Amino acid sequence: ELAFQYMNEGEYEIALKKLDKAFAAIPGYVDAHNAMGLLRNRLGQFDQAERSFKQALRGDSKNSSALNNYGQFLCQRGRYAEGQKLFLRAVENPLYRTPAVAYSNAGSCAVDADDLDSAEKHFRAALELDPRLAPALLQMAEISQRLDRDLPARAYLQRYLEVAPHSARSLWLGILIEGELGDKDALSSYALQLEKNYPDSNETRLLLQSRAP
Repeated sequence: ELAFQYMNEGEYEIALKKLDKAFAAIPGYVDAHNAMGLLRNRLGQFDQAERSFKQALRGDSKNSSALNNYGQFLCQRGRYAEGQKLFLRAVENPLYRTPAVAYSNAGSCAVDADDLDSAEKHFRAALELDPRLAPALLQMAEISQRLDRDLPARAYLQRYLEVAPHSARSLWLGILIEGELGDKDALSSYALQLEKNYPDSNETRLLLQSRAP
């Protein structure tokens, strides 16, 4: 637990020392191998990170936290199909406390693989379990907009805004949606908020480019 806290604070050297103490006490401790995988990944030591995740799953092949973290690692490395399989294994555990998050992670992985059909399926599963899961709502809005389903996209974005604040990403999405639906007032409102609150963002740059003659 201390290792996780120090990782979140960016104190990686101290986190490593805490994990070494955990291994000294219990060499096969699954949670420690899982944490070590996360730490090695943050340090860019990808081969060592993968070994740690595999070691955690050798100790407990149904450990949902390790399955979820290893799945994220694989998706980050471009191994999308492998990653999605691990997320779906994680949700098979009836004791897993956050299966909606694993489904949402599987959806994000499918988006990165440009497999929007699978992404939609995963996000819908996530939202069935947690209708207020912000990442899934935002990404469903983005997928709907990409597929020219602008009214559903607007509805998902409105649901997202009920549970999370605007970001540059959500404001730009709103601009795209309302541009297609023809609501100039809503579009102007989104644009004003984007320029005011995120002047240096990539989304603001895209907005300014879209206005160029």
